[in-house]
Amino acid sequence: MPVAARGDRSPAPQTGALEALLTRVSRGDQYAFESLYTAVAGSVLGLVRRVVRDPAQSEEVAQEVLIEVWRSAARFDARQGSAMAWIMTLAHRRAVDRVRSVQAAADRDHRAGMGAYTAPFDEVSEQVERRLEREQVRRCLQQLTDLQRESVTLAYYRGYTYRETADLLGAALGTVKTRLRDGLIRLRDCLGVSA
Repeated sequence: MPVAARGDRSPAPQTGALEALLTRVSRGDQYAFESLYTAVAGSVLGLVRRVVRDPAQSEEVAQEVLIEVWRSAARFDARQGSAMAWIMTLAHRRAVDRVRSVQAAADRDHRAGMGAYTAPFDEVSEQVERRLEREQVRRCLQQLTDLQRESVTLAYYRGYTYRETADLLGAALGTVKTRLRDGLIRLRDCLGVSA
């Protein structure tokens, strides 16, 4: 049976009527299931569609939910809540499971694709390039004032906060922040990095 389209919804029966239908479905009553299906299929599809978003997958998940209702109707307990709440909880859980499953598959595919890719690598040229970059940074650091160089070294190379840097240097926090900003601007210009 296809899931009812959005416009095919008939008014939902009273809560007691759904519970009675579920009780009959739990005993294998196919006619009761047809009535239940007609009553809830539109709402189930609507909820699933809001979670899954993909129309084709939404219809598939809604079908799975309604099959689950058929198979597990005996698990419904009216003391725990209404029949509609139980069905919609099944629908929501199944929809979230589908979204998670699709995301996990996409993540696996991405990892597999990245694992198969190996960038061309020349270890010697990489080492030379890193060494040259370090030397250039050292030269540029030497062009800073003492307070700028000490502030940058403490904050960016040793991981101190601005406040800790100010305390270590015995300077006002605002002064350290200004020296850091000015020092970083000078470093950027010296290194030829575009803003």
